[in-house]
Amino acid sequence: MPNHVYASIMLLAGIGIPLLAALNAALGQRLGSPAAAATILFCVALAVATLATLATGPGALARAAGAPPHLFLAGALVAFYILSVTAIAPRFGVGNAVFFVLVGQLISAAIIDHFGLFGAPVKPLTISRAAGLALMASGVVLTQRA
Repeated sequence: MPNHVYASIMLLAGIGIPLLAALNAALGQRLGSPAAAATILFCVALAVATLATLATGPGALARAAGAPPHLFLAGALVAFYILSVTAIAPRFGVGNAVFFVLVGQLISAAIIDHFGLFGAPVKPLTISRAAGLALMASGVVLTQRA
């Protein structure tokens, strides 16, 4: 697939993150339980992921038993994100919540890329790359102060 297709898909995923935060926060308030809203979100997500797996080859699930246990931490991280944004966004604001998520993502992505963690391609943190990340983080800060 060409890089512009990857970029477009990831742009849509990025657009979805604040929508997810706002929608699930509103559901959590309506239900009176951020945990219940998160549970519903995960049920819907499980259904969608199951359909995608069935459409693309369910045999991959059988290989999960041989995966290193630390790779399953991703599920706990998603649960932490969903639970925290669902509980905090209504009190702190979706923009503020997503702001800190974005800054955290920039820091984490730079570390993962620099060391090539979890099989990611190594992309050293050069001075120009660090400056670009700082510029991005500054832009995120400016959008919240405006």
